[in-house]
Amino acid sequence: MKIFVLTSFMVCLVIMIFPIEIFADTALDVYMNDFYSKSYEASKILKEIEDTLKEGSRKKVCSRQREAARLGILANKSLIKAFEIDGANPPMQAIKASQQRWESILNEC
Repeated sequence: MKIFVLTSFMVCLVIMIFPIEIFADTALDVYMNDFYSKSYEASKILKEIEDTLKEGSRKKVCSRQREAARLGILANKSLIKAFEIDGANPPMQAIKASQQRWESILNEC
């Protein structure tokens, strides 16, 4: 029993003295996470706007629509940056189509 307690104490001591290193996200991960979170948030706002319009209300539709468009544009920029960091060629046709869609939403109100 003494050996078990001594061994446990030594393990705890080593863990305290030499903490496990935490690896930070890479720049690619940061930009991809930014892309996904902003895309999700923009889509969520548009869905909320759709539900609001179905209920017959137009309360704050334009301001929320512009907010969603700004997030979508920023998401596209993050995606392009992620591709640049990765050294891959981004699907520019799809990104440009998405960019045009967000810009048209931004300019509609």
